[in-house]
Amino acid sequence: MAQYYDVHPQNPQPRSIRQIVRILTDGGLVAYPTDSGYALGCVLGNAEGIARIKRIRQLDDKHHFTLVVDEFAKLGAYVDMDNWVFRSIKSVTPGSYTFILPATREVPKMMQHPKKRSVGVRIPQHRTVQALLEALGEPMLSSTLLLPGEDESPTDGWAIKELLDHEVDAVLDSGDVVSEPTTVVDMTGDEPVVLRQGAGDPSPFE
Repeated sequence: MAQYYDVHPQNPQPRSIRQIVRILTDGGLVAYPTDSGYALGCVLGNAEGIARIKRIRQLDDKHHFTLVVDEFAKLGAYVDMDNWVFRSIKSVTPGSYTFILPATREVPKMMQHPKKRSVGVRIPQHRTVQALLEALGEPMLSSTLLLPGEDESPTDGWAIKELLDHEVDAVLDSGDVVSEPTTVVDMTGDEPVVLRQGAGDPSPFE
């Protein structure tokens, strides 16, 4: 059964955050809130965690997983960015965007798109996620908690606990979240391409 942690949305209890970090570093899979709905997360290189995400979401090998980091300065170790890409992403983060970028060798191949060798990156503007990433000290591998046949990510932590009780190791809840997806921008070419318009303003990339 999944462990359930209900934390304050602005001042998440450090003890609960540390317990979630311990679950992650022990190879666990957690459901956690973001500024665009709930997501599934595990540490980088967690092959079993990736397999579990694929099973829960019924994903194929072409799915772009996302690296979630707490600050822009940490992106450079995991993705390659030209100067214009660097400036463009820095100007809108943290925020409700996911960017597709060429992955560096620091990104496990199991996370990369099999042909494009790219990966999604995201810097969420959500206090609970920021606290979790700060305590973890490294990025999380993440995927939106979008279940097969559903158009939106669930927003209630306790409902997720009941739904995925035997599929995840923990659910982190800090109050209901808005289920509005991120704006996805492909930055692997010479110009940005908006793949999905969501909560983030797409105009800087059009």
